Amino acid sequence: MAKPIKDHLELEIKPSENDYEESPTTKTVFFFGCSRSHSRRTEKNTWVISLFVMLHLVAFAATMFVNDCPTNSNQDCVLGGLGRLSFQPLAENPFLGPSSSTLDTVGALCRKSVIKQHQVWRLFTCPWLHAGFIHLVVNLASVIFVGIHLEQEFGPLRIGVIYMLSALFGSLGSAFFVQNIPAVGSSGALFGLLGALLSGLIRNWKVYSDKFAVLAALVLVALVNFGLGLLPHVDNFSNMGGFVSGFLLGLALLFNPHVEQVAQNKKGLFEYNEKISLSFKHKLDKPVLRSVSLVLFTIIVAGGVIGVIHGFNANKYCSWCHYANCVPSKRWSCNEKIIPCEVTVSAGRLTLTCKRNDKFQTFPFTNISQARIADLCSQICS
Repeated sequence: MAKPIKDHLELEIKPSENDYEESPTTKTVFFFGCSRSHSRRTEKNTWVISLFVMLHLVAFAATMFVNDCPTNSNQDCVLGGLGRLSFQPLAENPFLGPSSSTLDTVGALCRKSVIKQHQVWRLFTCPWLHAGFIHLVVNLASVIFVGIHLEQEFGPLRIGVIYMLSALFGSLGSAFFVQNIPAVGSSGALFGLLGALLSGLIRNWKVYSDKFAVLAALVLVALVNFGLGLLPHVDNFSNMGGFVSGFLLGLALLFNPHVEQVAQNKKGLFEYNEKISLSFKHKLDKPVLRSVSLVLFTIIVAGGVIGVIHGFNANKYCSWCHYANCVPSKRWSCNEKIIPCEVTVSAGRLTLTCKRNDKFQTFPFTNISQARIADLCSQICS
């Protein structure tokens, strides 16, 4: 009799599908996607990236205030209604921005200033400068797109460190290749964030999903901003240096991303479940990889500082590298050498004649600084 009673007592209880759907056993991380569930990410304050964006906006406004196109260019300005904040002619600056002399004044990189005059402070000022309004919009939009998600993912401290060090590292790389055209390096920090994003993705490759969508977004942002670097004043070597810096620092710092619990049926970009995160708990925190990355970063930075101090010129060993920084065109000037012009003043008119190709241009004004004469001479000789 015991056996039949036992058979009646053994009941099979199967959980319903709703129990599985609402069970919060999966942890997900979203970089560029949105979750239908409540996430801690949207509640985090991304103050570091917001601060950097505000500083860039202030720096650009100050640059245009110093430029004062109506006064220095005799009202020959784009969007003259902006007054002192109006832009130089497109032939002079295709980015809708200041003149070359203004960029040099406010702290852009220039070989004669950094190497010959030892104005090392320019390594710290050029990462905050933009070549023009177009460059400003594209760069800051990219920083917001990538930087905010990284800050939400890994916290403000690590992303702030990567941003600042990548900006400085980019300046060092730019100093090796910089010519006599003033160059700005604000995109170097952006490429540092892109390098950090790539290293964080590679480091946690096995636990992330939709990796190729993120790679596609990374490549698109990099190509757009690298393309801007083919125009005057935006330094692509700063971008390359920033990317290397961000990649190494990402390997060292971007471990253990912040995750939160959501329902199992909530899927999105860059997700990984609890079981996998537990099994990879120690693998995500690789002390050897982090140490090697930091050592490499330190060695490269030390080499860059020594190279700048001794005035190393990488262009002597790479005759074609300057084409990666500025592609010559009839619409703008990529002159790498300072070419003098013959200045003639007659009847309230100024005539500049290029000594290289005998081209000349007459201007209906004479009250002009030597810096503006150099700007105009560069255009005439191009």
